[in-house]
Amino acid sequence: MQGLIEQYGLALVFANVLALSLGLPVPAMPTLVLVGAGYALHGGSAAWSAALAALAVSVFASVLGDLVWYLAGRRFGNRTLQSLCRLSLSRDTCMKKTERFFGRWGVRVLAVAKFVPGLSMVSVPMAGAMQVRPGAFLRYDAFGALLWAAVGLGLGALFADQVQDVLHFLSTLGSGAVLVVALLLAGYVGWRWWRRHTLLRSLETARIAVEELVPMLAADEAMRPAVLDIRAQGFRDLQPYTIPGAVFADERELAQILATVPRDRSVVIYCACPDEVSAAWLAGRLRERGYRDVRPLLGGLDAWRDAGHPVVSLVPLAALAPTGEAGALA
Repeated sequence: MQGLIEQYGLALVFANVLALSLGLPVPAMPTLVLVGAGYALHGGSAAWSAALAALAVSVFASVLGDLVWYLAGRRFGNRTLQSLCRLSLSRDTCMKKTERFFGRWGVRVLAVAKFVPGLSMVSVPMAGAMQVRPGAFLRYDAFGALLWAAVGLGLGALFADQVQDVLHFLSTLGSGAVLVVALLLAGYVGWRWWRRHTLLRSLETARIAVEELVPMLAADEAMRPAVLDIRAQGFRDLQPYTIPGAVFADERELAQILATVPRDRSVVIYCACPDEVSAAWLAGRLRERGYRDVRPLLGGLDAWRDAGHPVVSLVPLAALAPTGEAGALA
């Protein structure tokens, strides 16, 4: 093992970390652990120099790949985030989760993003879309990459003997070891796909098309549906406009919505996530509470704008008041 790591270790680390940063489903932490173990088993001052070189290569490759997505986020904004989530096995929640982390911690989230599955891949282009300054992005992204790579290499060095035992065991299996790894990887991907498919099946519900909503909004006020904008704050910053008459809502604050929107009123919900998952989830919860006509907007705000319908600035947009502080929508 030591010979292979000495000869190809840095190249393997660079290729693996760069591929991961560019969005390919190739975990790099096992490579860092393996390389760290190999250098530790070699021993001597040369091992320390090699480990530091691997650390530097990891940081460079990580930042290089992240820069691609950061610049894409600055250039294309929300479209980059949507494209990334469509490539993700967890695409239906990755934007919402990342936005909440980013909304709370800002660019500092990049310092720990690589330790949270799915967070790093979306937080990087989100930093670009939110126009985080390049200097701040590079500072926190490089620190996060340094911390992440150091943990991987350090774990390998700390458990070098155990890593060697595992590799020895796998070598006794011969080609069977490759089959076991392939089956485990296929099983993991299959499980993630099945979980996502099950989620979408559970959220199957009728959607309302943009052209169907337009005449409903033009009706008398008593017949007009309540339109709920449940995009998180970060995506409102990226797209600072909304459908006329919409109000802010948070799907996690169900009691607030129940206190504000009458149950006999039609409700239309839109979000910023692929497949309208958050909107469909909230629609299901509202039906359980007695709402008869509640539907997600097919395509969300993007579909509304693409159809050429007017939008309004978020500045005058009314927000749902906390429970007990506002009357019901008429």
